[in-house]
Amino acid sequence: MPENAKVTEVTDATFAEVLGSDVPVLVEFWATWCGPCRMVGPVLERLAAERAGTLAVRKINADENSETTRAYQVMSLPTMILFRGGEPVETIVGAFPKARIEERLDRALKVPSL
Repeated sequence: MPENAKVTEVTDATFAEVLGSDVPVLVEFWATWCGPCRMVGPVLERLAAERAGTLAVRKINADENSETTRAYQVMSLPTMILFRGGEPVETIVGAFPKARIEERLDRALKVPSL
């Protein structure tokens, strides 16, 4: 299975991999005590598998990585931030069904027509 076909963990120390990625990266800020985060987990696993090669999915434990969590002003969990070219382009706060998350991703990743 390609590396981008699964959700992998990043930390404050390894977050540069998100910012330097050649493909867009969806990062879930989560915590072990967060029930809605557990609901979103399987959805993100499916997205990672289905969009391998065009989207990377990472997760970061907000409790253990306060530097990155503060830097992106994450106030509630789960929060998913889509990065493209090292910049945040979409933020999704809360647990949503796969179709709703995909809709937001597709809208954010759509290249504007000239």
